Amino acid sequence: MLIGDILVAQGLVTPIDVSAALERQRTEGGKLGDNLVTMGKLSPADLAAVLDSTPIPPNSLEATGLALSDLLNLVTKTMYATGVETPSMIANLMKLPPLAIQQLLDQAKERKLVDVLGSAGVRAVSELRYTLTEKGKQWAQDALALSQYIGPAPVTLEAYRERVGRQSIANERVDRAAIDGAFANLVISEDFIQEIGPAINSGRSILLYGPPGNGKTSVAEKVGQMFRDVVYIPYCFEVEGQVIKVFDPGTHKPVRSGNTDRAATLRREDFDQRWVPCYRPFIVTGGELTLEMLDLRFNAPANFYEAPLHIKALGGIFVIDDFGRQIVTPEALLNRWIVPLESRVDYLKLHTGKSFQLPFDELLIFSTNLAPNDLMDPAFLRRIPYKIEVGAPTREEYRRIFDAVSKADCLEDIDEIFQFVFAELRERNNFPLASYQPRFILEQVRAACKFQNIAMQFRPELISRALKNLYTKDTPGHGVRAKAAEPSDYARAA
Repeated sequence: MLIGDILVAQGLVTPIDVSAALERQRTEGGKLGDNLVTMGKLSPADLAAVLDSTPIPPNSLEATGLALSDLLNLVTKTMYATGVETPSMIANLMKLPPLAIQQLLDQAKERKLVDVLGSAGVRAVSELRYTLTEKGKQWAQDALALSQYIGPAPVTLEAYRERVGRQSIANERVDRAAIDGAFANLVISEDFIQEIGPAINSGRSILLYGPPGNGKTSVAEKVGQMFRDVVYIPYCFEVEGQVIKVFDPGTHKPVRSGNTDRAATLRREDFDQRWVPCYRPFIVTGGELTLEMLDLRFNAPANFYEAPLHIKALGGIFVIDDFGRQIVTPEALLNRWIVPLESRVDYLKLHTGKSFQLPFDELLIFSTNLAPNDLMDPAFLRRIPYKIEVGAPTREEYRRIFDAVSKADCLEDIDEIFQFVFAELRERNNFPLASYQPRFILEQVRAACKFQNIAMQFRPELISRALKNLYTKDTPGHGVRAKAAEPSDYARAA
């Protein structure tokens, strides 16, 4: 990890600032952060805050918080399965500082689990090579029988709890500028901004409801783009000797540099490598969600666990999309969330029967196009402090959406086209407006033009055919099924 990547991710400096500080560091020396401060690109207070939030590496085996037997199991499994021999290679896999790894190898040598083969490398950069003894190989095989987990050393449950509390999503302020920036390409009313702003900053649960096609999912996705703080996700944590994996490269987005030419001396600063610096998690689940997905997933053959989705989302945003359309009933799903929403903690159970507690610190967003009163009783509605309707656009808002979509394709006569579309939808068919419709109509017309091998154009008959695909014959809410428009209709609508 580079400290510059963290500073850029949080918007404290720019990549150009970091590049300039690197150039200065090559000639003047010193640390990157100090050079940025000297150049006036970063305040000492901001640098101190970032460094203070960084997990401190354990300077000894005791500081890891893990039992020596568990560490010996992990190091022998690592050497047995991967064939690594040097302390630096082992440190890279187990994500522990070289000093702690050396202490661990000394303990293994004292127990006759490893032997020294000789030195690797040349001169000043050489280090000893280690190999497992027959006793060490047997130890590794026994350890693999207990758990096949090989990888970064776990953090303790206590360290994980403390870290979740320190990087609480409620600690970050999302200001008006961040909200306006995230919603820049959406048509959003001022009333909606005034509702969603406090909800986002609360760090509590939100219910987004309203008819389909008006951007509830888009709103939830934009919320995920508003946060700038970097959070630290553990590769895994340990409970009662059991390993629970958390970091998921398919879910979490690490903060990484795009510049591979930076000085190697900037890496491995005072930072516990067992934690991955990431942007706040943003996880969406929909109709596939089941109750089992909210529990620890035990890998029986390998004897370790995978954290559930909402635990991977700690410190971030967890969206339950299409709420009410899951395989599990809404009542069962809501009952699962009562304790986390009320007390802000969640309880998970190991297959051994041992239960443990974790903070429930995330922005939980329910999104549904079903009537909330049909999905949940008043007692549960009370536990969701923010209930925000994402309704159909007004005529003016619909026009703004239509203009934006049309101008993106450099279409002309937008006013006449809009008048025609609006008349077809509302006056002829009594069909409700929805935010998705302008793009839907444009894509339908584009496909028709492609079929007819003509340039993109909004002819009345093409628009009418597109509108017919908004609904089926028995769709409630519209009157007479749209007829194919005559060319004269275009002028009348205008």
